[in-house]
Amino acid sequence: MHRVRLPRWAIERGAVLNDFPALEPGRTALVNIDLQNAFLAEDQIYGNAHARDIVPRVNALSRAMRAAGAPVIWTRQTYTAEAPWAPADWQYDPARPGVAAGMAALEAGAPGHALYPRMDVAPSDIVIDKHRYGAFSCPAGALPDTLERLEVAMIVITGALTNCCCESTAREANMAGYKVIVVADATAAVTDAEHNASLLNLRLNFADVRRAKAVFGMARALSA
Repeated sequence: MHRVRLPRWAIERGAVLNDFPALEPGRTALVNIDLQNAFLAEDQIYGNAHARDIVPRVNALSRAMRAAGAPVIWTRQTYTAEAPWAPADWQYDPARPGVAAGMAALEAGAPGHALYPRMDVAPSDIVIDKHRYGAFSCPAGALPDTLERLEVAMIVITGALTNCCCESTAREANMAGYKVIVVADATAAVTDAEHNASLLNLRLNFADVRRAKAVFGMARALSA
């Protein structure tokens, strides 16, 4: 489990821009980012223990949000060579070590592309594929379209990796006008340093960063 170190000064400065002590009734969604085999499973190319550590918290948050009537959305990072969803040619060079394996692991239908089997995905949940680190810049537009259809104004983000797809999506959501809460102990990176650096920047400029315990309390208040 990551050791979260978010300085008090960063929390206080960031509160000027993003301070959300309560969830928006009827307008909040939980977005669980890329909790796929590729990033969690021990036998997969990007699997890491920190991501596996957050599984119980993400599942508990998902149950709490459902109980509060908030939609739960799961994203899957997806690689394809088909336009317009394919990345730019220069972004992934399959001749470099590990790149081809990573591309293959994230193709739709590959074992790595599937959500990690220990994730508590309910039939009522929404699962969407995205083709960019930031879900709002994905040419398929599945996440922003879904949020608009559901009339969502606030998103709570969990998932992996903190400093890649979680941070990218949080930044884009903020710029698109959404209130964003990132759950510090339900997101994961490869190292504590990367995780905390990402949380620091998010808290200063783009999101409220809270621990799962606080978000559980907010969800219970919403249910009440």
